[in-house]
Amino acid sequence: MKIGFIGLGIMGKPMAKNLLKAGHELFVYDMNKENVKNLAEAGAKETFSSAEAASGCPLVITMLPNSPHVKAVVCGENGVLDGAKPGTVLVDMSSIAPLASQEIEKTCAAKEVKMIDAPVSGGEPKAIDGSLAIMAGGDKSVFEAVKPVLLQMGSTAVYCGTIGAGNSTKLANQIIVGLNIAAVAEAFTLVKKTGVDPQLVFEAIRAGLAGSTVLNAKAPMMIEGNFKPGFRIDLHIKDLANALDTGHGVGAPLPLTAMVREMMETLRADGFGQDDHSALAKYYAKVSGVSIAP
Repeated sequence: MKIGFIGLGIMGKPMAKNLLKAGHELFVYDMNKENVKNLAEAGAKETFSSAEAASGCPLVITMLPNSPHVKAVVCGENGVLDGAKPGTVLVDMSSIAPLASQEIEKTCAAKEVKMIDAPVSGGEPKAIDGSLAIMAGGDKSVFEAVKPVLLQMGSTAVYCGTIGAGNSTKLANQIIVGLNIAAVAEAFTLVKKTGVDPQLVFEAIRAGLAGSTVLNAKAPMMIEGNFKPGFRIDLHIKDLANALDTGHGVGAPLPLTAMVREMMETLRADGFGQDDHSALAKYYAKVSGVSIAP
């Protein structure tokens, strides 16, 4: 299938490569020309605008940082809707505000372009190995039509409801992940303060009720002091800001989410915004005076 793919960052680049491996013909665009050339070397066709990437492709995928970027790429000058034909399907896999997805879908519908929102969870490692968890919203028949392609980038693709439901689900995911990482950092700071080896604690609790995918992925990074980004603090701040805005809009108080966001804001102010979100351990190091890592 001919697929336009726009957004080749930490997540988008490996996702696009998995589609190439699956045999699709990709037309790629990103403002970062190095990333475009990297995909071109892997077999994709280089394009020079979102409109060109969308032209002639029955399916267009976007993977961008936040709501304003998606609006500009899809609805702006020389954007997807300038190149797409009626009947084109747009799958926005960015993590954005649910209301923004609904607004963009209305603009797409006016041009007879179908849209679903399908954000992902799993970070760079799962983007690389094609095992992302994908959560989607929109017309169910459109979702079913593109599901085989989604499953070439992820191990699961679950329909969650009408347009925006995918991003509502992603906000819930990001709240749980952020609070879980904070809990891991807090707990391991405690054991380090008491003189117990964090590695031994990790081995002792990982098979019990405290065990989780987050614990398995992030505790080793904290113990090693390795904060190479799989998912950056800056992006998690964006997601939690969207969660808080959405919560305020529907009357859902999110006090724990607000607290973790402020912890992340502290890290960004200290220059760690580009670190992995496991760098919440650095927040606890700052306030406790002890690092989990040796």
